[in-house]
Amino acid sequence: MNLNNSLIKLTAFFNKLLKLLLPLVAVSLLLGIIFGPSTPFVGDVYKNVTDILNMLGEDALLALVSIIIILIFLKKE
Repeated sequence: MNLNNSLIKLTAFFNKLLKLLLPLVAVSLLLGIIFGPSTPFVGDVYKNVTDILNMLGEDALLALVSIIIILIFLKKE
């Protein structure tokens, strides 16, 4: 019973953390697109996301669409 309560608390914590960090990443990406990758902090987030998309495959647009579909699916739950 104690393990179940701990998992519920841990899940709630990560959900709150995710709700806090997702808008921050979204704004950082938007500012990285607008001001370019040379912007402090924002540029680092932009470079990391583009590196991840390039790592997923040469067709980064397909990877981006796949990630968006997965996020929409997770948001519905």
